[in-house]
Amino acid sequence: MTDDRFDFTIYHSPFTIHEPIMLTPYGHLSYCTNIHPGENWNDHFAQLQQHVPQIKNSVSPHAPFGIGLRLANVASKDLAKPERLHAFKAWLQQHYCYVFTMNGFPYGGFHNTVVKADVHTPDWTTDDRVDYTIRLAQILAQLLPDGEEGSISTNPLSYRYWHNDADYDAVFKTGTTNLLRVVAALIGIKKATGKIIHINIEPEPDGMMETGPEFIHWFNHYLLPLGGVFLQNELGLNRADAEAALRTHVQLCFDICHFAIGFEDHLAVLQQLKKESIGVGKIQISAALRRELPADSEKRKAIIAAFAPFNEPVYLHQVIAKEADGSLTRYRDLPDALQTAETTTAVEWRAHYHVPLFAAEYGALHSTQPEIATVLKYQAQQPFSAHMEVETYTWDVLPDDLKLPIADSIVRELQWVLAALDSK
Repeated sequence: MTDDRFDFTIYHSPFTIHEPIMLTPYGHLSYCTNIHPGENWNDHFAQLQQHVPQIKNSVSPHAPFGIGLRLANVASKDLAKPERLHAFKAWLQQHYCYVFTMNGFPYGGFHNTVVKADVHTPDWTTDDRVDYTIRLAQILAQLLPDGEEGSISTNPLSYRYWHNDADYDAVFKTGTTNLLRVVAALIGIKKATGKIIHINIEPEPDGMMETGPEFIHWFNHYLLPLGGVFLQNELGLNRADAEAALRTHVQLCFDICHFAIGFEDHLAVLQQLKKESIGVGKIQISAALRRELPADSEKRKAIIAAFAPFNEPVYLHQVIAKEADGSLTRYRDLPDALQTAETTTAVEWRAHYHVPLFAAEYGALHSTQPEIATVLKYQAQQPFSAHMEVETYTWDVLPDDLKLPIADSIVRELQWVLAALDSK
């Protein structure tokens, strides 16, 4: 369903972008504002007003600065009010900023509360997730510069451990059908405004889709067949037009951290996506923690102990352990892995943490920074997505010795990405 308060026919963006975005010719680049607290719009907008001008002046003083906007459900309802949306547009114009992507994964509180698996709440089996995502798309259509595509990342349908194996097929079907209601709304937005907005599924550890191959399987075996029938019944599209619309409006959010945790071959996934004609709507640039585990038991325990300070109560920090034979052992959260310090036979651990990009080492631990460099080099040589978004959101829960002022940290992140892109 759409909201009649959004009159798409009368809005034009404050400027049309003809200049290089964020000093890079490789696509739009920004950071995700989920780094800032504020679950209602007034609080979140105050954070943007405090930090965005300083960040823009440091990394993009003479060109438009893109914002990767994260709105909680409450904030999205606030911003949907015409007077608040008008005021935000005016602020964007004043500061020569624009919004090109949104993070629609976390629906509720994301700071100063226990998030853990509830980051998936509500999942795609619910109407609440549908309504929230459509509202984000309606807002983005109002903010998106003319001539640019918009993207909204979202969760991979649900959290795996909420369901029995026997129920997976039903969850995939229900979640996909609900996602198709959003696709129908996006088709309507395109018809009314000419603007293309795509939903980007973000696989992550313990999601219903957590790997590139799982996403591709879902796309081919659930989205395309169910979507063809749905769009024919709801909108009267023929098979070819339905498939074209699905490929336009549903793409992948390529989160480098998530794929690195699972020891995936990034370039192989990208090549398979290209072969399957599946788009990458957004690259989320983030780093995980990693460390090889030596055979010596005392050295092994010392390295595992170095993971312990990163054990905090807000977010899930899944660990994937690689065994000597190449098989993977998955732990739902860091405490579960830490309990195996005396018994694990793994040769490497990787932990879901979204640590800062610009550091390759964290004491005895390393980050997956080299894998980010590999993906960005490929993006610079053979661009596969128009949207790039830094998503380091764990600043508040990092060990104290790793914390820096937030705006300075974001600037440092973006400068590192720019340098990596230019080092092709």
